[in-house]
Amino acid sequence: MAVTSAPASATGSRHDVLPPRDGWASADGGTTGGAAADAAHTYTVTTWEELRAALADDAGAPRVIKVEGTLNATATGCAAFEADGYDFDRYLADYDPAVWGRDTPVSGVQEDLRAASATRQAAAIKAYVPADTTIVGVGRNAGIVGGSLQIQGVDNVVVQNLTLESPLDCFPQWDPTDGDRGAWNSEYDSMVVYGSTHVWVDHNTFTDGEHPDSSLPSYYGEIYQQHDGELDVVRGADLVTASWNVFADHDKTLMIGNSDSAGATDRGKLRVTLHHNVFRDIVERAPRVRFGQVDAYNNHYVVPANGYQYSFGIGQESQLVAQKNAFTLPPGVSAAKILKKWKEAPVTADANYVNGKRVDLIAVHNAEIPEETLPSGAGWTPSLRTRVDDPRKLPGLLARHAGAGKRR
Repeated sequence: MAVTSAPASATGSRHDVLPPRDGWASADGGTTGGAAADAAHTYTVTTWEELRAALADDAGAPRVIKVEGTLNATATGCAAFEADGYDFDRYLADYDPAVWGRDTPVSGVQEDLRAASATRQAAAIKAYVPADTTIVGVGRNAGIVGGSLQIQGVDNVVVQNLTLESPLDCFPQWDPTDGDRGAWNSEYDSMVVYGSTHVWVDHNTFTDGEHPDSSLPSYYGEIYQQHDGELDVVRGADLVTASWNVFADHDKTLMIGNSDSAGATDRGKLRVTLHHNVFRDIVERAPRVRFGQVDAYNNHYVVPANGYQYSFGIGQESQLVAQKNAFTLPPGVSAAKILKKWKEAPVTADANYVNGKRVDLIAVHNAEIPEETLPSGAGWTPSLRTRVDDPRKLPGLLARHAGAGKRR
């Protein structure tokens, strides 16, 4: 790990602070990350271990961490995390529904060893980001494979210009009681904002990379799901702006609020702005919202031809405003599916364009899915916006400027 004297940006020359009025993260003092870092707290890292050391060094000091190249959090492979005695073939035999059934959660020696193995992996792949920190990739090829950035209980963080390949859970848990047929459940998001404030996530690319869901095996007739989310904002997190990112090739992508019963921590919080992001081939949760006042504008949604569920999930006490977004839908996929009602909550959705034409998303949804009728009018008007582009220009604009290695 090297200490350098010059901060960096997506082009390697400087790092950014969030402009005034640029989404919720600009409110109440704004977001500057490690802008106050001195030369002694400006680091260049080239390995996962160096990144974790830079994050832990000199607690309380503002810092800028420049990432060069790709940091691999799981370079040693899954076997390095296995607890003594864990045997996946034995696990499959012990909990086969033909033997175990589908009415009782799994338990016993192999489940205990699976859990112990998962604990080892979690300790190795989670990196905890302190307050007043900027993490920024240098150049066009900086990123993290298999790591999970934990922005937990802190204030004032900036993450820019990284390609974040989703962590691959080495030890998913079989839950025979999940749904009618059971399911494999996994852990680890690429980034979690948990109980933190003033967070700016900008010009990153979130992807499953070399391990898309289509490459994963199946056991007991169900996909061996090794991915969780790409970005989660949960448990009292507040004042977050995610801008000019690409979220690609994923299932459950972006969750804002992770429980209907979390009102004690989440009510009045979870204020998030999503603008100028690309959601490409995303199955669902782009985002799913509970409790928060979420402003989603000027995003481009490229919907997959197969498996698409929805983009905007309307959940418990949510107040989503979705305006001036662009949607590219394949033949056979109706615009009615863009909105999904999970709980009774108002939503504002206007001036959105589908395949180049203006569409009233609420009206189309309510007409085609009357059993999920959504009330219109989120009850608030976003004011923290800088540039607002014509939705018809978004596909070309964001193809040029969104994601890691690109600038606006």
